[in-house]
This record gives sequence, structure tokens and C-alpha cells, in this order.
Amino acid sequence: MSADVPEDGALGWQRLDRWLWCARFIKTRAAAARLAEQGRIRINRQRTEKAHARVRPGDVLTFGIGPSVRVVRVLALGNRRGPAEEARQLYEDLEPPPG
Repeated sequence: MSADVPEDGALGWQRLDRWLWCARFIKTRAAAARLAEQGRIRINRQRTEKAHARVRPGDVLTFGIGPSVRVVRVLALGNRRGPAEEARQLYEDLEPPPG
């Protein structure tokens, strides 16, 4: 990446596919992009079909993974795909599993 182009997190937003990958919800950015292009992700209740949709702290994402639906609030933007403990700092689960 060019030194003249800031990282998307420095702008206060991040691409949807990259955020999902950094937060470890999806194994690859390509898979995250496909999920978005299929219209299976909502940002603040608005359906999106764009992998490059902007995600900001405070946004609420709703998406299905396997048989379950996840609803999470974005708390921070990811700089990298780190360990699971680091990834959990990026979001708040608004519908924790029962039990």
C-alpha cells in the first residue's frame, strides 16, 4: 500500500469484508465478500450487497453464519487478524448464546 494512502481504520471506518475477517467471524476476506454480495448482511438494519461497505464503531451488524444469526455492535476497527481474544475486543455480542 502506498505511503500516501491512509489505512482505512485511520479514516474512522473499515471495509465490511475486512472487519468481518479481523473479528474472526469469517475465515477469509473472499468468503466475507461473498456473504455481503449475497445480501446476507445488514448494517444498522439496512441490507448491503457491497463488501466495501463502510463499518464504523457503533454500527450494528446482523448476519447469518450456519444455522445461527449473529447480532453484534462494532466497538473498534481491526488492524490485523489476531488471536481470538484480540478479535473479541472488536465487538459486543448483542444476542449472547443462552445458558
